[in-house]
Amino acid sequence: MSALDNHETLTGAVPRMAPARLRLPEAVTGILLILPAIALLLALTCYPVLYGVWISFFNKHSFFPQQTFVGLDNYLFLLRDPQFWSAVWLGCVYSVSAIVLQIVLGVGAAVLLNEIFPGRNILRAVVIFPYVVPTVIAVILWKWLLNSQFGLVNYLIEQAGLVDQPISFMGKDWIMASLILVSVWQFFPFVVIGVLARLQTVPGELYEAAHVDGANAFQRFIHVTLPQLKSVLFVIVLLRSIWMFTKFDTPWLMIQGGGAETYIRTLPVYTYMRTFAYYEAGLGSAMAVVMFLALAVATACYFRIWQREENL
Repeated sequence: MSALDNHETLTGAVPRMAPARLRLPEAVTGILLILPAIALLLALTCYPVLYGVWISFFNKHSFFPQQTFVGLDNYLFLLRDPQFWSAVWLGCVYSVSAIVLQIVLGVGAAVLLNEIFPGRNILRAVVIFPYVVPTVIAVILWKWLLNSQFGLVNYLIEQAGLVDQPISFMGKDWIMASLILVSVWQFFPFVVIGVLARLQTVPGELYEAAHVDGANAFQRFIHVTLPQLKSVLFVIVLLRSIWMFTKFDTPWLMIQGGGAETYIRTLPVYTYMRTFAYYEAGLGSAMAVVMFLALAVATACYFRIWQREENL
């Protein structure tokens, strides 16, 4: 028996018990652990969105604190604004054309790079190059190439005898085509990466069976390759649609230093100009809300069509 035990026996002291620890249910513990992440998400995502919706009901200056509640006047103004509808139309032309060309070119390049040939790995690295080039560098490069006075593109087509005089690619007749060309060149590698990754997981037995059945290369592509790419193309088209319709930097950089800005003034560019050129933050927020709602509705319809096809 130790000295401490003897002392407690002689004095009649009762041994002290360790205090019981408070145990929280696992569900509560999990919620407490993810609360910081939820708070950060709300602060960085939900609050700006809700604040933008709130400001859209005000006539607010972009920099000064003056604001006046106007209700739905900003939205009613957009319905009557021809520049708004022109921006919507130009944005649709730009995004749809660029997405279609990116998908066609990206799928074709991925199918080619999936084959075995000398230098395939080097070519794969080269194809990804446009996607890693900063947007400002890509636009400056293409504006040099498409220049009507010293551009390489005009020089080549003139030497080939296709035109008698240089084409003004930055003019009103060609500026949209030039914008689409730059966007397709810069972003089709995204499609290549996604499609190529899926092609490498397609069982080779499917192509062997199709070849035995007498299917040619085109038939194998239609009946074997495309069905296997259905899921990845769904994601690619969804992401590219959202990104292209809200694309701001490429159109904005393309119109700098030229006089054809109204011909590629897409909705994001027009929203920026209303907010920071005309200092109408309320009207700019209303256009941003309209953009958000349009994309949300289009995404919901896209998912509904996809689920319907999956259930067939």
